Amino acid sequence: MLTDILRDVRRALEDPILQESVSRAAASNEENVARVLSHYPELAKLAREVEEAKKRVLSRLDEYIEATMESLRRVKARPYFAENGEEARELIARVVGSNKLVVMSKSMVAEEIGLREYLEMNGNEVWETDLGQLLVQLEGGKPMHTLAPAIHMSKDAAAKLLSEKLGLAVSSSSPDELVASIREFLRAKLTRADVGITGANAIAADTGAVLLVENEGNIRLVAGMPRKHIVVAGVDKILPSLVDAFKAVIVQSAYAGLYPPTYVNITAGPSSTADIELQRVYGVHGPPEVHVVLVDNGRREAARHSVLSEQLRCIRCGRCQLECPVWQHTANNWGGRVYGGPMGLGWTAITEDMSRAAAAAMLCLLCKRCDSVCPMRIPLSRIARWLKRYYVCAFTATEKRQP
Repeated sequence: MLTDILRDVRRALEDPILQESVSRAAASNEENVARVLSHYPELAKLAREVEEAKKRVLSRLDEYIEATMESLRRVKARPYFAENGEEARELIARVVGSNKLVVMSKSMVAEEIGLREYLEMNGNEVWETDLGQLLVQLEGGKPMHTLAPAIHMSKDAAAKLLSEKLGLAVSSSSPDELVASIREFLRAKLTRADVGITGANAIAADTGAVLLVENEGNIRLVAGMPRKHIVVAGVDKILPSLVDAFKAVIVQSAYAGLYPPTYVNITAGPSSTADIELQRVYGVHGPPEVHVVLVDNGRREAARHSVLSEQLRCIRCGRCQLECPVWQHTANNWGGRVYGGPMGLGWTAITEDMSRAAAAAMLCLLCKRCDSVCPMRIPLSRIARWLKRYYVCAFTATEKRQP
């Protein structure tokens, strides 16, 4: 396990484009976040409020899951609960069907459960609509950062992918031209899509409202244009109220250095109107069906764990990754199948493989820089230390069993 991780890390260290791109992104993010927090000091107070709201949910997670399911039913959404990734994939596949055109917005949980690949195996045409995530899809790789999945890719590499995989004749000289080509390609898919699948940045237990924050504008189209909108989200995204949920997306944007966010989308049930004789009709300009799949996949068990429970407060801002001196040289090559960097150690342990997470933790320097920047005050170094101990104990036990 550790050998595989070291191989991936060595490959990252030998990639000059990745080294330059990640170094530039880390410096830019630090500057942007510092500027945002300096100009809007009230955001630090909001972060404390979101932290407390997260703690309330995690202390009574099962109750909040049930409350969220009930609120979703009240607003005419169709809620589902999935114990694990396999169950989530099968639920979503039944809703989607086969021979459908499916568009997706970037979702770490969708990556976690292998959703796109599963839907393709069921005979569907599936496209990511986040520009960076689309490039990762075409490359056949994995996202290299929570919010910037193609952070490792140069414009030359992007142009080559678009030419080879999509047949687009583009020049690598201009990022504007690359974006325009991708936009034209994706717009054709969006206008014909049967199903749109999004994640969720936060879900309000009191109202069933799903909040999504973005800069590109693709999520609004994915959630609003097809006849079916499917939301797939971990149960850790539940907040007590709509106010708490809105605070969470604001804090996430701020600590990602993207404040104010360009778009904040709120979906509370299917599109409807009662303009004709006050008779409620569903499916006007937006989808008549909204399906919400809440995914456990280890989260409820982790909520009862004395150390891993802390990870569930994570809002996926990616700040810890860009601060980490190890991640700054490896990107998400250091971590699990999906999640990487400091936050990736805990998430890999919870959702994927404890042994893989423990092996990856052996590369952590325990410098605590990640602790110092996390808006949810997650003791990421404590999680890493616990995983290191797990690795050593497991290794020692294996050695003792050797003849």
